[in-house]
Amino acid sequence: MASIVANLPPPLLLHGRKTIFRNLQKLPVSSIIETQNRATVIVKATGESSESSTSLIIVKSVQNFWDKSEDRFAFFGLGFAAIVAFWASANLITAIDKLPLIPSFLELIGILFSSWFIYRYLLFKPDREELFQLVNKSISDVVGQ
Repeated sequence: MASIVANLPPPLLLHGRKTIFRNLQKLPVSSIIETQNRATVIVKATGESSESSTSLIIVKSVQNFWDKSEDRFAFFGLGFAAIVAFWASANLITAIDKLPLIPSFLELIGILFSSWFIYRYLLFKPDREELFQLVNKSISDVVGQ
């Protein structure tokens, strides 16, 4: 259960000469503690958690995929291969980083690509929606839904 405690300073408490506690009573607050120039408002969440969270959807789809799988040994092999590939790529990047001029050139390429990506997909709302649709389509293709 989550709770929030807020101390309201005098400018937020007073509207003219009247306090705004009558408006606070309409909200689902647990308690209001009044002092001379301040009020402490305690709000506690009592609702149920939503099941529409993206992380919960991903976890459930992975669990369903694992339960339906017949060849779990292959999954362990793929996981091991992914770890080895990550280790090898990290060592390759370290070796390239030690060469002169190449890290600066690759950094410039990264900056240019990032600038292009921001301009292409993040700057305008229709482009952000297109990127969101592309990501959702890719996720559904990978997961198989």
